[in-house]
Amino acid sequence: MSSFRVRQYQDEDREMVKEIFTLGMSEHIPASFVHVLKQPLTQMVLMCVFGALLASSRSFLLPVLAVTLLLAGTRQVVSYLFTSYIDTSLKDDLSSIQENYLEKRDSCFWVAESEGRVVAMVACMPVKGQQGSLELKRMSVQRSHRSMGIAKALCKVVADFAHERGYQTVILYTSVVQTDAQKLYEHMSFKKIRQFVVPSLIGRLSNFSILEYRLEVQESPGR
Repeated sequence: MSSFRVRQYQDEDREMVKEIFTLGMSEHIPASFVHVLKQPLTQMVLMCVFGALLASSRSFLLPVLAVTLLLAGTRQVVSYLFTSYIDTSLKDDLSSIQENYLEKRDSCFWVAESEGRVVAMVACMPVKGQQGSLELKRMSVQRSHRSMGIAKALCKVVADFAHERGYQTVILYTSVVQTDAQKLYEHMSFKKIRQFVVPSLIGRLSNFSILEYRLEVQESPGR
């Protein structure tokens, strides 16, 4: 098993950070698509379309084709939403990590390096309107380097940074489909404090939820 070290971000890490973020977010597309398919509204629409076409056309092929096209369209919408989020993020805070994290007070960005190659990342910044809280952001580990303790180490780096800067809590947000991330955070002593549906029409229709976790930094993460 390869060893790793965590260090502060450097400008030469930019392309690897963008790649890790993009691939990490893209991995959630299949699970999000399945989540949408499990929703009662989605199933009702598919059944109604299938039933209506079957009754009107008296052909089995037409409703099957229509449902197949609806499924393909839904998959494309999910993919588009994730791609849009990735593009927005790359143009927002990830466009200039030095300026948006390293040059701002009580903010930082770290990468994990294994065999001379960046394989993971995490960041944090103060939470606007919540004095005493830091937000853990942009956590992502390459698939090839998971189950090595890297994510746990990155969580601890953020918690230690928060404690050193006098913050009482670390908060983070993850989605309902990121079950592995939820297990990790709970193992690291983060507590789920609320769950809310994404405030958009598509979010409400798909019942796509965001989970907020909080860690009291006086506690020792993962112990």
